[in-house]
Amino acid sequence: MSDKDTYQANPERYNQKMEYNRCGKSGLLLPRLSLGLWHNFGDVDDQKEALNMLKYAFDNGITHFDLANNYGTPFGSAEKNFGKMLRKHFSEYRDEMVISTKAGHLMWPGPYGDGGSRKYLISSLDQSLSRMKLDYVDIFYSHRYDANTPIEETMGALSDMVKQGKALYVGISKYPEDKALEAYKLLKENGTPCLIHQGRYSIFSRDIETDTLPALEENGVGFIGFSPLAQGLLSDKYLNGIPENSRAGQAHGFLKKEQVSDEMINRVRKLNDIAQRRGQSLAQMAVAWCFHKPEVTSVIIGASSTMQLKDNIDALKNTTFTDSELWEIGEV
Repeated sequence: MSDKDTYQANPERYNQKMEYNRCGKSGLLLPRLSLGLWHNFGDVDDQKEALNMLKYAFDNGITHFDLANNYGTPFGSAEKNFGKMLRKHFSEYRDEMVISTKAGHLMWPGPYGDGGSRKYLISSLDQSLSRMKLDYVDIFYSHRYDANTPIEETMGALSDMVKQGKALYVGISKYPEDKALEAYKLLKENGTPCLIHQGRYSIFSRDIETDTLPALEENGVGFIGFSPLAQGLLSDKYLNGIPENSRAGQAHGFLKKEQVSDEMINRVRKLNDIAQRRGQSLAQMAVAWCFHKPEVTSVIIGASSTMQLKDNIDALKNTTFTDSELWEIGEV
């Protein structure tokens, strides 16, 4: 009998530790934790473990799965592999899932495989739908601001995707503050309000607290943070050097060895001491810390194993910080 016939989602998946937050002024609720497929779902990765992580996430109330056209090694392989797993194991649960993807970075050769043009964005979404074998995605993002394309063109393309039924909602990722405000205005005028703004957010990356978060509530936009563990730096993984199987230890990883400096490791050790006093792992504290700002709707976690995913979900057991803890973390 195939796994498709035997897998049944945990009937208690909505009665456990996961909470759901309203995304901006929309009707959509997102889980506090979302699963990102940037790493560990490509063709170079362990497909059995990837499937186990999807199942564990869904069984524990994670309903949002975050992709992009260029995720995985090679580009597109994360969407392709996710699509296969979705069809074989999760097809009856599609309406319980929020599936998002993006376009904006280099995807294919030539002048039409990058940026924010109408041609690139619409072609990319069509390719993503084909790879995942889906009729629509729940959220489609402009993955980055493109200064070489009029923002009216980019937002017009996003709006048309919703009107064509290829995406239910649209969002932006990594936009500078002034361009984000323009995007919110244009999308609202087009009748397809911006659902969500995605940005890098961690103890080591706090720029969005001053240049993004303040405008969200006024414009009815949710926020989702990515890289809460700073590509794994905010974990116990690098306390004693660089493991071979870590992101910094892999040739195709985005975290480079030179980023794991002695000075950085000393900072990480100080943060680890704070986490231990709180009764958490460093990774758990780093994830929990992201929720000290009420504007944060959800945080994307990118685990490399089911055990790591469980550890991240357990961060939700303690997301309360004292003022002195926040100050101490800020000092580090």
